[in-house]
Amino acid sequence: MGQEVKMREITYAQAICEALDEEMGRDPKTLLLGEDVGIIGGNFKTSVGLRDKYGDLRVKDTPISEAGFVGMAVGMALTGLRPIVEIMFCDFLGVCMDQIANQAAKIRYMSGGQATVPLTVRMPMGGGRSSAAQHSQSLQAWVAHIPGLKVVLPSTAAEAKGLLKTAIRDNNPVIFMEHKMEYNKKFLVPEGEYTIPFGQANIVHEGDRLTIAATSDLVIKANEVAAELAKEGTFIEVIDVRTLVPFDRQTIINSVKKTGRLLILDEGHTNFGVHAEIGMNIMEDVFYDLDMPIMRLGTADVPIPFSPALEFPIVPDAKKIHAKVKEMLK
Repeated sequence: MGQEVKMREITYAQAICEALDEEMGRDPKTLLLGEDVGIIGGNFKTSVGLRDKYGDLRVKDTPISEAGFVGMAVGMALTGLRPIVEIMFCDFLGVCMDQIANQAAKIRYMSGGQATVPLTVRMPMGGGRSSAAQHSQSLQAWVAHIPGLKVVLPSTAAEAKGLLKTAIRDNNPVIFMEHKMEYNKKFLVPEGEYTIPFGQANIVHEGDRLTIAATSDLVIKANEVAAELAKEGTFIEVIDVRTLVPFDRQTIINSVKKTGRLLILDEGHTNFGVHAEIGMNIMEDVFYDLDMPIMRLGTADVPIPFSPALEFPIVPDAKKIHAKVKEMLK
C-alpha cells in the first residue's frame, strides 16, 4: 500500500512560494526576477524570504520595464539558465508581447530545435479587486493563440504548486496565470514534493446531468454550485481544464457524451475567447451526443470598470453559474 499523503492548510500565495523555493533549491540555475519580487517578497507576497535565502543575484528586483527584463530572461534561458519572470499584472503583457510572442515562442522553431527557452512567466489575472480596466483583465486567450507557448491556469493552491513546479522544469516557455483573488485564501495542500503533468484535466466533481469545463478560480465557484445542487439530488460534473496548451480534449468529450450538456466557464471576455475554442475543439466528437447547444459564461465585452457596483455584475460568479445551470437543466 502507498504511503498516506499528509495535508496541511496554506494560502495560494504560500503554495506558489513553496514551489519557487523547492525548484530554486533543486537547481542552482533557476532564478527569479521581476518588479518587487526581492526586498518586499512580491506584490502579492509570493516570494517572501527567497531573496534572503538565495541572494540578490538569484532573486532580482527589476526596473519597471517588462520589455527589458522579459527580454533579458529570454537571453538567460538561451544561455543555460532557467529564469522565472513575474509580471505584476497580466494586463502588462502588452508591454512585453514582442519578447514573448516573437522571441520566446519562436526561437526553438527558428533554430530547428538547436536552442530551447526554458522560461516561466508568472502573472496575476482576473477581476474582483476593483483594480480598474488596466489591472483586471484575463488575457489567456491572447497567449493561447501563439504556437510555441504553453498556457497554465491553476485553480487551487495545491494545483498552483504542482503545476508551477512542472512549468519551471519544462524546456519550453510557459505562461503561468494565477488568479489574484485566490492569493490570500487557504487550501489543503499535500506536504512534500509533487508535480502535476500538463495536458491532463481534472474531474473535481462527478455527475451525470451536465458538464462544466472551467478555468482558474471559476473551477472553485463551479464546485460550490455543484455541491449545492447535489444536496437537491442534481449531480453535475465539474472539470478543471488546468492547461489551455496543451489541452486535454478527451476528458471533456468523455464527460459530455455522458451528460449531454456542456457549460464552459472562463473569466476572459466572451468574444473570440477560450470558451468558443473549447466548444469548437470538441464539437465534432460530441455533436450527436448533445441534448442542447453548448453554452458559455464569461466576462462581458467591455473594459472592466473601477466601481465595484459596475464591475461585479459583468464578471462570472457562483450566482451566475447557478442560474445558468438551472436554465440549462430545464
